[in-house]
Amino acid sequence: MSAVLDMKWCHVPVAGHTLLGLADASGAIQLFHLVDSETACALWPFSSLVLGEQSLALSLDWSTGKTGRASGQPLRIISSDSKGRLHLLTVNEAGPGLQAVDSWQAHHFEAWIAAFNYWQTETVYSGGDDGLLKGWDARRPHDAPLFTSTRHSMGVCSIQSNPHRENVLATGSYDEHVLLWDTRNMRQPLSDTPAQGGVWRLKWHPSHPHLLLAACMHRGFKVLHCQKAIEEKQDMCLVSVSHTPHSSLTYGADWSWLSLQPSPKAQQLVPSASFLHSDMGARPADLLHSLKVQGTSVATAPDHVGDEDGEGQASQAQHVADNVRKVGSQLYVAGGKPCDYDATLEGMNLDISLLATCLFYDHALHLWKWEVS
Repeated sequence: MSAVLDMKWCHVPVAGHTLLGLADASGAIQLFHLVDSETACALWPFSSLVLGEQSLALSLDWSTGKTGRASGQPLRIISSDSKGRLHLLTVNEAGPGLQAVDSWQAHHFEAWIAAFNYWQTETVYSGGDDGLLKGWDARRPHDAPLFTSTRHSMGVCSIQSNPHRENVLATGSYDEHVLLWDTRNMRQPLSDTPAQGGVWRLKWHPSHPHLLLAACMHRGFKVLHCQKAIEEKQDMCLVSVSHTPHSSLTYGADWSWLSLQPSPKAQQLVPSASFLHSDMGARPADLLHSLKVQGTSVATAPDHVGDEDGEGQASQAQHVADNVRKVGSQLYVAGGKPCDYDATLEGMNLDISLLATCLFYDHALHLWKWEVS
């Protein structure tokens, strides 16, 4: 398999399957479906489409970023590549497969990121190494964008529409700033939060509408609390928790959409823990698993838990096991299956969140548990 530049789960079943989309260095978008057997879960090829020759597929986003999908709404993917182009794809659910709908030149250099407006999926956004943030109407000719923003001073590499608040958009850049926008007025952002590291990925929490997870490269990951920035027009978001790895780069970060209602077998795998309480209503992230290449370092404790003044106290992180094995082209987790969890938000304990981060130089994937009181 070629190097993977981006991956995202589809949050609705497709032809009865749970799908994972990958953007890879061969310039292709690949879809895999999750297969559950008696011994493990595995990912198997479902469909693929090459976007173009001599280019890298850099990002992808599903049109189903919100929970649920309107009746008759087409299932689409927007992707970006290293030649500055955007590619709109559709997933044929009747006869499973990827089909190209449209492609256009969006940026002069790498188009690092492409994303849907989850509330109006005919609108897509793109960010490029030219430092530009652009909006597009997928139904119209693409000779001119809906808007072009120069508010970021360096390459724009992360964009996500808030799945809970209709007009809220988050963007991040190599300029080390996270901007929140009201999509009805893209002239000026609602807030500007320094991240102290290039913001490679941004992910809104699946159930808490004001929590934003940021992968900040050499400054690790941060969880931003954005309620006052959105509702009270505060200049910046508050940092609820952060972790900075030693001598590595955090390029990936995401929340789990799994319900924390495990089967009895899986429940034995997740240790309980107590944490120090903070004024912010957040509890420190606890490291549950560190999946890494042998000989590399494991994660240390979170280095910041924020209160109203942006100051806080760190907790003791707990490392459980390095328990990943690879068989052929399939990846298994020894001792339990992720399929043991109910992959819905219904009945979910909303006070406990799982999040995963991945490190570049360490070749490590870390799983964290974070409690919100």
